This record gives sequence, C-alpha cells and structure tokens, in this order.
Amino acid sequence: MTDSAIEITADLVRELLREQHPDLAGLAVREVTGGWDNQQWRLGDDLAVRMPRTDRAPDLQRKERRWLPELAPRLPLPVPVPVRTGEPSARFPKPWTVMTWVPGEPLDRAPISRGAHAADALARFLTALHVAAPAQAPAPSDRGGHPAEATEGFTYFFDAVAPAGLESDIRAVWDDAVAAPAWQGPPVWVHGDLHPANVVVADGTLAGVVDFGDLCAGDPAWDLAAAWVLLPAGAAAGFFDTYAQAEPATIRRARGLAVMKSLFLMLMGENGERGLPGGKPSWGPAGRAALDRVLAQEGRGRHAPPPPTVTR
Repeated sequence: MTDSAIEITADLVRELLREQHPDLAGLAVREVTGGWDNQQWRLGDDLAVRMPRTDRAPDLQRKERRWLPELAPRLPLPVPVPVRTGEPSARFPKPWTVMTWVPGEPLDRAPISRGAHAADALARFLTALHVAAPAQAPAPSDRGGHPAEATEGFTYFFDAVAPAGLESDIRAVWDDAVAAPAWQGPPVWVHGDLHPANVVVADGTLAGVVDFGDLCAGDPAWDLAAAWVLLPAGAAAGFFDTYAQAEPATIRRARGLAVMKSLFLMLMGENGERGLPGGKPSWGPAGRAALDRVLAQEGRGRHAPPPPTVTR
C-alpha cells in the first residue's frame, strides 16, 4: 500500500520548504502520527505539510487542492484548506501540499463527551456538505455508490472479524441496505471516509473534519453512516432529527454502510496476520462499539424506517 522506498523525514520536509517555499522554512516541523496515504507534518502552529506515500496519494491531494477552497467557506466546521503546492523535484518525486492545520485531537485519541452537541454539529456539517455537486466533481470509486456495489468489501470484512453470535444480525442489516432503493436525488458532495481518525475533537465535541481525499459526488448514505460510527451511544437519533433530509431508504443504506465501516475498523485495529496495515490498536474497540450501536438500532428518530427483523 505504501511506497517504502522514500524515507520522509523532518530534514527532508525542511529541505523541500527551503527550496520551494523559503518563507515557511523557518517554522518548526513536527511529525504527526498516523496517516495512510499521506504522512503529515505540523508546520508551525497553523499549517501542516502533507507528503504522499502511496501511489494514489498525489491524485487525492490534487482533488483536495481543486475542491476544498470552494467547499470550505460554506462548511460550518473547520476543514483543511491548501495554501501552497510543492512540485516534484530531485529530492522528492511527487507533488506535496501545505494545508491549514485543524486544531483538536483525532476522535480515536479524544472521545466525544458532549454527544448531543456533537450530533448537532455533525448534522449541520453534513447538511451543508450534501448539496448537488457540479458535473465536474469526482465520480465515486470504491465508495459513494449503492451498498450493493460494496458487497465484495463487506464480505471480506465480515468473514475476517464478524463477532460470533452476531452474524445473522449483521447480515440482516447489510442485506436490508443492499435491498434498499438507490439514491434518487442528484449526486451530492460526499466526504466518503468519515471515521475516528478523520475528525477532530475539542472541548468534548466535534471540532473539525479532515482528509478529503475520497471526496466525490454520490450517495449521502456513505456519510450518514457516521451517525453510528462517530457519535457516542444515544446520539444518532438526535443527529437524524437535525439532519432531517434523509428519507427511510437512505437511512437503511446508511445503517448497512455503518456495519461495514465498523467491521473495517475492527479489522484495521487487529494485530497479527488478519489485521490490515495502517490501522491502530484503538480502532478495533472503536469499531466494535460502533457495531454495537448500529445493531442496537439507534437512530430510529422520526425520519427512520422500521428496523429489519433480526434474531439475537
């Protein structure tokens, strides 16, 4: 998944800045742990340098540079905005980006304690994001489409980590999502990858959203899954009451996608042969907690459909 032939160090980042953006070269450079497609370095107090380390990362960064300046001004939570571009060079053969830094701690390191506030913040953020995307917007790739298109991924995660005794429950929610009608509206802007490492928390509530590399025009259900994946127990119903524009079929698709994302986090958090590279040990418990929330059928506010029948 990653290009291990290129060692990205603080010295390399400083050298690239001196060559291409010398006015920023005097700022402190500090590594930020985590990241999959990109390795991130804090630059001073207000900026970050995103260095691509997978083959697909440069295209993801180009997408962020193209669209985030247009989206950010109308979003009610802070998001990273590109301010400088680094060009490929002899020192580093890929483009890189200087972005604004979004203050806060990732959700996988700082849990939400103000659930109702976070639910409202997330709902308002997604309401603002989920507007019809222009024709030039990126098309869905491995996310953003109907859950039926993700069956192969779901099956892989299910076979790897589905907890014993919950298989029929998980299958029932997934099968209901696959059977749900497709999104009938125009493709809307979708973040596509809302999980605990891609949102930040401050003062016990949601304080920002990061990593828009999977941004696309597609089905909003992909982001609505965050009602269970990100929010603490008891908060999903309030989220859907504030978001308010999700019809029953969309919530059915969102619940299935939440199950799949929960299994993904569980697998990413595992150690040993079954675990996937790039995850953290904390993601396993986070995924299991999210799975428990969605199987408990939280989020059945006034806009939600009756749940599928499952057996315990």
